[in-house]
Formats: sequence, structure tokens, C-alpha cells
Amino acid sequence: MQGKLSEIDIRSILQLIELGQRTGELFVEAYPPPPLPSEPNSPIENRNLQPLTGRYWFVFFLNGQIIYAADMDQSLARLRDYLRRFQADHLVNQFAEQAIAATNAAEYGYLWALLERHTLTPAQGRSIIHSMVHETLFDLLSLHQGSFVFEVGPPLSPQLTTLEISPQLTRTMKQVQQWKLLHPYIQTPEQKPAVANVAALQRNLSNRTFTKLTGFADGNTSLRQIARYLNRDILTVAKAIYPYVQQGIIQMPLSPEDAGGVNRANAALSPEARNRPKVVCIDDGATVRELVQAMLSPHGYEVTTIANPLEALSLVFQINPDLILCDIAMPELDGYEVCAMLRSSSTFRQTAIVMLTGRDGFIDRVKARMVGATDYLTKPFGENELLMLVEKYAGLGYSEREQRSLLADSLTHNLKNE
Repeated sequence: MQGKLSEIDIRSILQLIELGQRTGELFVEAYPPPPLPSEPNSPIENRNLQPLTGRYWFVFFLNGQIIYAADMDQSLARLRDYLRRFQADHLVNQFAEQAIAATNAAEYGYLWALLERHTLTPAQGRSIIHSMVHETLFDLLSLHQGSFVFEVGPPLSPQLTTLEISPQLTRTMKQVQQWKLLHPYIQTPEQKPAVANVAALQRNLSNRTFTKLTGFADGNTSLRQIARYLNRDILTVAKAIYPYVQQGIIQMPLSPEDAGGVNRANAALSPEARNRPKVVCIDDGATVRELVQAMLSPHGYEVTTIANPLEALSLVFQINPDLILCDIAMPELDGYEVCAMLRSSSTFRQTAIVMLTGRDGFIDRVKARMVGATDYLTKPFGENELLMLVEKYAGLGYSEREQRSLLADSLTHNLKNE
């Protein structure tokens, strides 16, 4: 089994592996980020210097369950970070000259060597593997561009633990959706927080929490590393510092590599504008267009409604929406034709397209899937029904002000009580 993530998403791939009770290895490679734009007056020889190397991950399975997961980094830095929980990070050096027999999984081999020497207990080893798997799934479920290969083969051996896929998917998908709400203040787990206003931070925290936070927020330690050290998931850590990043008390600079993956089209926009998902509704019915506008706009979505499907095909390229709602029964071009035309463009191969229709038939659903539609919504629909569907694919359930207020209040409380 192999393909591109524009054709099938990571969640579906993992569900297929689980349903088929497959044993083997999944390899996922991200497409490299686009090159950084050059300055208008920069010399030609200095242009296009952004490295074009993508990232990749491995996930190992036994009978449809996950044994272990890792990314491209084979430096053992991740293992050392996790071992720090148990004051055992320095012990990895004991095996520096030892051959560890674990294909594509040197880290796993070193972990087992520590277990065999009783440096770690089995419970500690399982805890580390669970964290590694969750961390890898968070990255994979955040990924939208890339390719994958699943190869059936013998399981990674020996096995310390296995994890059922469905509960992991449910948990991680919720966290990925909540992570999007932290944009643009926090964008990647690799960002390294640094305290910009020590006095203001100290006024907001107890001495113990202040000392703990400033010890990590040194500009050299990434959010992901902090999560590993604290035995917390990345979302919990990011939420805890979010209010202080908002206020400018803590800075979150992007490295050149991270900046290379950020959408250049949004770079010049204000944080408020960048954080509003764009929804386009293509429907020849004025009532439906007005309803969609009235239902979504108060909840923080930037909504554009278009009556003419031919005009829509041109406008969507200018708007570059996060979600397209498209009626099926329209003159000149029906929704199936519009969807098929959009899917033929690389720009919209991953954009969520939801078909709107007054008919709720099996044939219509099959035809919608055949032309590449993401989902299907039958008219008439209520506000809650529309919001749930739009939130699922565009990721914004409350107004921006409500989101940030709730996050700031609850997370400040959480950090103070750490």
C-alpha cells in the first residue's frame, strides 16, 4: 500500500492498518517546504538557498496495533530527553560503541539495551514508548502534504508494549484541532520560547512557577523538549504559556527552517486576519448563501458567498479558502463538475470541499465521493449541524475573542498550579 496524502489522509491509512490487523512498517515522508522568497534586489547567487529536504517518520505495527514510532532524527536526542525524566539520560553514552540491531529504529534498540541492563523498569520503558508514539502521531496527523508506503513484514522485535490505534487517533486528532487555535502565536513544536519581559512574568507567577518556567524558556529549549522533560503532551505545554506569548511577555521566534514551512501568502497579514479560516459558499440560491453567512460569520469565519459557479472557479483561486461549500444542483455547471475541476488543480487537491444538496440519496453521496468531495451536507441544515461540519474541516468553533479569553483564563490558572 502506497500513495500520496492528497489522495488519502494519515487517519484513514492508520484505520485501514487497524482494520486489516496488519503487521509491518509505515513510512511517511513530508514534501519539503517551499523556498523562502528572495529579496527584490538580492544578487542571483544568494537566492533560493532554502534547503529542500523533507521530513519523514516510521511507525511499526503488530496485528493492527502500534509497537513504536519515530521520526528521521537518529541522533538519540529524543531518547535522551525522555530519559531525563528518570535521571538516566547520560546512560545512553554507555552504548556509544555498541552495535544496536534494530532496522530504522536505533533509538528503540538503545531503549531495549537499557531495559536489559535493568537501568529502566518495564513501566518506565512503556511510558517512554507511549510518549514517543503520541508525539509522532501528533506530527503525522498535522501533515497534509507528502507520500506514504506501508510494507507488510515481520514485526519489530522484541515488543515491550502495543497501542490500539483508534483511541490514539481520537485523542490526538482533538489535540491537533486545538493546536490550530494557538496560531499564529504558536505555530510549531520546534519553536523555542524566550522570556522577553522578566518583571512582567514574575508579577504573574508564584516564585516556584517563575523559576521553573524561566529555566525552560531560555531561547534554546523547544516546546517539544519542554513537554518531554515535564512528561506532558505538547498541547498542554503550549496552552500553559500561550497567554504570556499573546501579551509579548514570552517570545516564540521561528527558526529559518520553521519559517520555510509557514504559508508565505499569510506572512503580511495581521495575527487576527491570519487566524480566521476562510469559507467559500457556492450556491445559486440566495437564501442558502445568506444563511451560511449569518451562521458562520458571528463565529469568527471569513465567509464569501458566490452565486455563479463559473465565476466561483476564478474567485476561489484568489481567496484560497480553507473550506468550500458547494451546491450540487446549479445551472451552467453542477456541483460535481465544479468539484472535479477544483480537484484537478494542485491548489485544491487538499482543500475540504463539502457538497450541499436537497437530496439525501445514496447515489448522490457516491457521485460526490467519486469527484473528490470531502463530505456531504443535506439541506435544510441547522446552525449547529453546519458549525460542527465546518469546525471539523476548518478548525474554528468559537469566535476568536472567545477562544483567546477562555485559553488565557484557564491556562494561566493551570500554570500557576503546576
